[in-house]
Amino acid sequence: MSRVNVDLAAAVNNLFNIPETMEKFIFPSSHGHDHHESREVSSIIPVDILDTPKEFIFFMDVPGLSKSEIQVTVEDENTLVIRSNGKRKRHDGDDKGCKYLRLERRGPQNLLRKFRLPENANVSAITAKCENGVLTVVVGKHPPPKSKSVQVAIA
Repeated sequence: MSRVNVDLAAAVNNLFNIPETMEKFIFPSSHGHDHHESREVSSIIPVDILDTPKEFIFFMDVPGLSKSEIQVTVEDENTLVIRSNGKRKRHDGDDKGCKYLRLERRGPQNLLRKFRLPENANVSAITAKCENGVLTVVVGKHPPPKSKSVQVAIA
């Protein structure tokens, strides 16, 4: 699918806040490349997901938010939820008479991202850290099942 169609799907979703089922109907291939993500509220905050042999690592830019303003939970046994109602704090001048001449930096007001985790994700082995405006969530993987071989006698 071309980049333009993916951007169009995201723009229409943000503009009209189309629920996920409607978005799949209108843009059926926009979710074809990534079944782990649910775009319910905010697709404004981009996320990078790294799949390693032992874990899944999520990287999300959260400028202006502290770790105490971010909640990472697991719902319905396999849905990773990242949310924040935090607001970026403005640094007012110490002297009286100070005022902003321009306010362009805007942080996320209501952040909510949901990711459906695969079956091999170990939801009891999740860690998160927030450093320098980047939230990193690490979800461990269950080890692959060991293959069993059974010798069958030939009659």
